[in-house]
Amino acid sequence: MNSGSPASAQHLSHDELPHSDGQQLFNSRAGVHGENCRRAISAAASAHGQHSEQDEVDKIKCKVLSVWNKVKYGWTVKSKTNFSKLSPVYLFGYTYRFDREEDVERFHRDFASRIWLTYRRAFQPLGDTAWTTDCGWGCMLRSGQMLLAQGLLLHFLGRDWTWPAALLTSRLAETDPGRSSSSSHPSLAPPPQMPPLPASQSRAPLEHWTHPRHCSPDEPEKERRHCKIISWFADRPEAPFGIHRLVDLGRSSGKKAGDWYGPSVTAHIVRKAVDSCSEVGSLAVYVSQDCTVYKGDVAKLASRSEGRAAWDPCAEWKAVIILVPMRLGGESLNPAYVDCVKDLLQLDSCMGIIGGKPRHSLYFVGYQDDFLLYLDPHYCQPFVDTAREDFPVESFHCNFPRKTAFSKMDPSCTMGFYARHSGEFEQLCLTLTQVLNAAAVKEKYPMFSVVEGCSQAYGLDDHFSQETLQTQRCTKRDRVKKTTAEEFVVL
Repeated sequence: MNSGSPASAQHLSHDELPHSDGQQLFNSRAGVHGENCRRAISAAASAHGQHSEQDEVDKIKCKVLSVWNKVKYGWTVKSKTNFSKLSPVYLFGYTYRFDREEDVERFHRDFASRIWLTYRRAFQPLGDTAWTTDCGWGCMLRSGQMLLAQGLLLHFLGRDWTWPAALLTSRLAETDPGRSSSSSHPSLAPPPQMPPLPASQSRAPLEHWTHPRHCSPDEPEKERRHCKIISWFADRPEAPFGIHRLVDLGRSSGKKAGDWYGPSVTAHIVRKAVDSCSEVGSLAVYVSQDCTVYKGDVAKLASRSEGRAAWDPCAEWKAVIILVPMRLGGESLNPAYVDCVKDLLQLDSCMGIIGGKPRHSLYFVGYQDDFLLYLDPHYCQPFVDTAREDFPVESFHCNFPRKTAFSKMDPSCTMGFYARHSGEFEQLCLTLTQVLNAAAVKEKYPMFSVVEGCSQAYGLDDHFSQETLQTQRCTKRDRVKKTTAEEFVVL
């Protein structure tokens, strides 16, 4: 709507206001002052017209990119992923050996139970923009969502929980028909997609779609929790961890819909999202600073008992997710860190890594030999209305694991860990210190450090630390090269 500025309009009399058809009302007393006002209105209208024209250009550009990205990411080649029978496979701290058939089934059930969050299309516009999809730019946010979703599964359902329908939506791992039964490389072939269940049967009765195994009495309640967690990541403005909420929180760090988000920025956005969600009040998120986890800061964040010291055995603790943004090299991953990354991925408390390739985010969940296992958000799926009581959850689970070489991993990443209570946190710190110190023998600097006390005791402001994104201390060789990746960003 064309209008003059408030400062100009307040000097206009009723007779000098323009008609809706753009003509000026006649007023013989309107002299030079009226002429100046008309010029001001004309200039304001012209500027507004240029602004509107730019908005239209942005909307058209947004629509063109959206259509292109829907075509680009609207399909995927579900190629076979080969696994060795001679080496163990690690998935979120659990070990599987594919020379045992029961382990193959357990692995597939475990992997298919992880929550998979991908590009979506046809959801409500993001804020006041024309974006109705995150195709082509939201992959790091989706990876951050998957990292948080894994933490919520650990928190509300435990590590041993598996989705009862996991093996109904996928086919068990089989040996490649082209190989003999003694082949050392079984393949997890992507199975054909099962037809969606009728809306009236996608939730009840439970035994209609669960795997034919013993169903514990609390299975229905666990399934309700599972669905509730998925609904928190819905592509709706009301969802506490949905794309709308994360984009809104990203504004404070200068990000907007259509921008690419780095792993450090995403870690802080996740922290803010959890802090502002009352439904997960028993969970806190800590983001390390300068690649250092300060135990005192974590204790203060997680403590729920006023008037008691954080380390008091009687003090109540929140569960805590610890996110560690780091940079493991210059332009590419420093090979010296690979063994340490493997050791950390073997921990039960490890929630995985968000990183991937430059401007191509992936969520790393485990490894075998020199290959990382990952969940890929680069698949555009239609919007699912999780407000429905019986919304389908099949598209939130992936049944075809993929691998990529460690050497292709981008050095900029964020690793996550989970501790349910103070005892688990103390054990986690002890284990991390042992792993990191052992790895530091090969490399001058550890990936990150765990130290006693608070950041303030080291001359660092705790509030600033939670608003500042850090980079990993690189080796001298790494510092010689100038990196193009984001290294230090103030939110």
